[in-house]
Amino acid sequence: MKENNAGKWFCDFDITARTPNFSLFSKIRKKIGTKNLSKIFQNLRDQLKSKGYINEVFNFVDASHLISKANLWKERDKAIKARYEKLNNETLPKVANDKEARIGCKGKDKYWYGYKKHVSVDMQSGLINKVAITPANISDSKGFKHICPYQGIVYADKGYCSKSTENIAKYNNCHLAAIKKNNMKIKNKDLDKWRIKIRFPYERVFSQQRKRTRYLGVVKNQFSAFMEAICFNLKRLVVLDTGGLYLN
Repeated sequence: MKENNAGKWFCDFDITARTPNFSLFSKIRKKIGTKNLSKIFQNLRDQLKSKGYINEVFNFVDASHLISKANLWKERDKAIKARYEKLNNETLPKVANDKEARIGCKGKDKYWYGYKKHVSVDMQSGLINKVAITPANISDSKGFKHICPYQGIVYADKGYCSKSTENIAKYNNCHLAAIKKNNMKIKNKDLDKWRIKIRFPYERVFSQQRKRTRYLGVVKNQFSAFMEAICFNLKRLVVLDTGGLYLN
């Protein structure tokens, strides 16, 4: 901030004015807390709904990986010293600095240590409707309950093609339009190709977001996810037609 004049201008500081120390932001984060920030995010979302920017008619859901701030070398050495046979999700909490991070897997050969970010997006406006952070070993289908919208069609990938996900969607008055797995008899390749095409623009946007965490634990990373979602929605509003939109 001290050397960034654009940052000073954006925050309404004079060129010669003293700016806060970087530690102020961590203090503010602790003072607000994740619970209060979730209320701020929900308040913004409710106002966007009341103005017709989020209608939950067509919804996009997906989950992406977040790599924890650890290289696991120290954890491995601790596990060897403690005579654990394997370094897995059972032994990691006993030796890891980040007690809530877990090893996740996508496909057959993509592994990471950290968390998973689940997101629900209103496809009409591209605004984030819900966001949730879970340990990396929580499957997409299990994380769906945290981000399932309250109505409309939900376009999802193969990770959400399960009976439990379908039941959650029905409970929330939603129709689950998940891409079917290749070994399913009811798979319609043409329909799935169309669903992939519908989902692609939103997958492309979220694939460009950062994949590493800055904090330890679910709560702090959830705070970060809420802040990113709030900023994303406000930036998105600049692109949308904001005539007559007043937020309290």
